[in-house]
Amino acid sequence: MARAVARVDLDAVAHNVRVLAAAAPGTQVCAVVKANAYGHGAVACARAARQAGAGWLGVAGAAEAAALRAAGIDGPLLVMGSLDGEDLGIALAADADVVVWDEGFLGTLPSTARVHVKLDSGMGRLGTRDPDTATRLVEQAGPRLRGAMTHFATADDRADAFFDEQLARFTAWIGPIREQRPDLLVHAANSAAILRDAAAHFDLVRPGIGVYGLDPFGEDAAAHDLRPALTFTSHVAAIKHCAAGESAGYGRRFVAARDTVLATVPVGYGDGWRRATTGRADVLIGGARHEQVGTVSMDNITVDLGPDGLSGRVAVGDEVVLVGPGLPAEEVAARSETINYEVTTALLPRTRRDYLGQAAR
Repeated sequence: MARAVARVDLDAVAHNVRVLAAAAPGTQVCAVVKANAYGHGAVACARAARQAGAGWLGVAGAAEAAALRAAGIDGPLLVMGSLDGEDLGIALAADADVVVWDEGFLGTLPSTARVHVKLDSGMGRLGTRDPDTATRLVEQAGPRLRGAMTHFATADDRADAFFDEQLARFTAWIGPIREQRPDLLVHAANSAAILRDAAAHFDLVRPGIGVYGLDPFGEDAAAHDLRPALTFTSHVAAIKHCAAGESAGYGRRFVAARDTVLATVPVGYGDGWRRATTGRADVLIGGARHEQVGTVSMDNITVDLGPDGLSGRVAVGDEVVLVGPGLPAEEVAARSETINYEVTTALLPRTRRDYLGQAAR
């Protein structure tokens, strides 16, 4: 038995792409598959997204673009992150579009490059904050210009009005440019913005987290007809008595208050199950919830089966669900004070990916 397995339903990925496309009618979809498709597996998810109608794929870096091309993934591909030196050459060799916000960088690009000018409307990371600089970049790009974009900082917080401020800034800048360049591909919306405001849709939308059936608002994916694609499992490796006063795990952070039975599960932060879940997560064994106790180590966690844990209800070899139906990533994230993005993106190479569904064939 594998110590840690991420079962990825590619039909769910395809379903989510179609749902998000329907939420932004008349636009093109750029499915974001950066960070190994948020932990789900970039190549397999890219294929499923393309089959479901995503015309574009988005990544953060040049190496991600090259890996997709090496796997035979074709079609428009956008590298959204910063590039310099060797990385720029890799991105261009992968026939990817690149993002610009600096006149000096634009000047280094060959005539064959395809660029998207980024206005920083308030995210405060990449992009130029100066609309005049952004406009000059549009003009200087000439035939290399393919798109114009921004990125929202608070789209996932419905109560925060800064989203509307960003949208207004971007709209004010891009409006006159669109009149002169009706062929320009304008894009801004991530998953949350797609579901929040049609005014943010423009010509292309860039869903990331929603593609994998996770709620961009961190609440309930089903409320948006999104289907979680990932089930993260391990298995029971050992079962043993733990008398009152005995402990389990590094630092003795769990000391039994009563006689009980513990299960050892061979999964840990070496697989991507974060140490932050220590004392703040449940697992499912045979459909029943059990509390995770003791410190998460690199290779193991322990689970409290209760005083009757040797009754035969749980046995060595039984599957243990850490994320999946009945234990959504949103719950895991909330209890460990993080976001659902991190729960799945954290899964490391030691976790085996198994792909399911028609799209996997």
